[in-house]
Amino acid sequence: MSFQSVRAVFVAAAAFLFVSLAAPAAHALPAANLPDFTDLVDKVGPSVVNIRTTAKVRSNPNGLPPGMDNGDMSEFFRRFFGIPMPTPPGGGGGGGKANPGNPHDGGSGAEPGNGPDSADQGDGSNDTEQDSGVASGFILTADGYVMTNAHVVDDADTIYVTLTDKREFKAKLIGFDERTDVAIVKVSATNLPAITIGDSNKVRVGEWVVAIGSPFGLENTVTAGIVSSKSRDTGDYLPFIQTDVAVNPGNSGGPLINMQGEVIGINSQIYSRTGGFMGISFAIPIDEAMRVGDQLRTTGKVTRGRIAVAIGEVTKDVADSLGLPKATGAMVGSVDPGGPADKAGVQAGDIILKFNGRPVDVATDLPRMVGDTKPGTHATLTIWRKGQTRDLSVVIGEMQPDKPARADSRSKPAPKAPTTDALGLAAVDLSSDERKALKLDHGVLVNVADGAAARAGIQKGDVILRVGDTDITSVKQLESVVKGLDPSKAVAVLVRRGENSQYVPLRPHAQK
Repeated sequence: MSFQSVRAVFVAAAAFLFVSLAAPAAHALPAANLPDFTDLVDKVGPSVVNIRTTAKVRSNPNGLPPGMDNGDMSEFFRRFFGIPMPTPPGGGGGGGKANPGNPHDGGSGAEPGNGPDSADQGDGSNDTEQDSGVASGFILTADGYVMTNAHVVDDADTIYVTLTDKREFKAKLIGFDERTDVAIVKVSATNLPAITIGDSNKVRVGEWVVAIGSPFGLENTVTAGIVSSKSRDTGDYLPFIQTDVAVNPGNSGGPLINMQGEVIGINSQIYSRTGGFMGISFAIPIDEAMRVGDQLRTTGKVTRGRIAVAIGEVTKDVADSLGLPKATGAMVGSVDPGGPADKAGVQAGDIILKFNGRPVDVATDLPRMVGDTKPGTHATLTIWRKGQTRDLSVVIGEMQPDKPARADSRSKPAPKAPTTDALGLAAVDLSSDERKALKLDHGVLVNVADGAAARAGIQKGDVILRVGDTDITSVKQLESVVKGLDPSKAVAVLVRRGENSQYVPLRPHAQK
């Protein structure tokens, strides 16, 4: 056997051995288990509806732009063309009269739109119905209740709901809530395919989810992705579910569905610089939506609790300077005089750690907890004040419309102070009139802020309420407290600006 023959046999044997060894290894690799959404869509699809809204707009029967009458157009034609304005069909131009015997000439015949139900206002204009938007929704109950977004229906004059079997119904608006962007409408139908409600508290980051809706008016469109994040705070009452599901204009109000075919959220918002999908979409958790929806179905409105405080986040620096074990809770910036919190003894600068025993991990937890509490209920606030916790009993009030911010009531400038202290502050005492106007029983007015105070954002006109755990009642006391501060440690200074207060951590410079 020649050398070439031996080499060929060797190569063939090596190749066979490689394939024999590689085949089991390749076979051992697990097959990718990609989800199949077909059965899920068959189950849930009929519960998703298309919502079309219309609005009445005023149009001119002569086809003129809004706000322009025949006289304006006559003048336009006379000036620029040197001719009378052409008379449109119907004889309405140039002051001509319509033929009363011909309904197509705008007379009193029985042409649609000219009868006794016409929106003719007698001023040459009519109200006509035009499409104002297309969105999505889903059937809550077999007897016709449908859930969607508030922004879909709030300005609509007429709401149409179309099912997947092409039946269309004119819907009645039961109620909507702008704070949570949830709305309920009702159609007159029975035996409708109601959707299955899931539990948004059990949603896990990374799980597969599906959206069904009408993006850009394309009905019954299915897209899929995963949950990207939970409890994404973008509003007082909306801890959104963030996903990478393709959601576009028209998907609003449609359901976000888990792999069990349960709705876990309402697709509500997208993050976009172009108006289209960019990989970030937000859904209202269904638990939040159902709490709102139940109230809307019962009373047509949503009632929320309130304790009448303005709150802010507790930063790590503030927590450290106040002796809090960690940065948690909601810092009270201001308390409405005479409100529930004021009556309970809550003060600006308090840190609310718990509401009815439930931890307030971040500031935005508190409005949700209070808002979900029925007005008139007695609740317990656990607060941190001057290095210790205490419980305060509060009677929950009812949420009122937002009040416009009031202007600063101080009317005269403070006298000038020559030097600043170790915190960079120079202050003057508040007059009795100023304290009365500001509704304060202590505090001093900042006249100069430099050094550490200026770097922290304190300004002339702010009021210093507290340094560390000491309430400041006079400039003399402030000077004494600041002189006793340790330059190696930051101290929390409670500062009021306008009607809001917040802690500012300051590190004093060494005294000369």
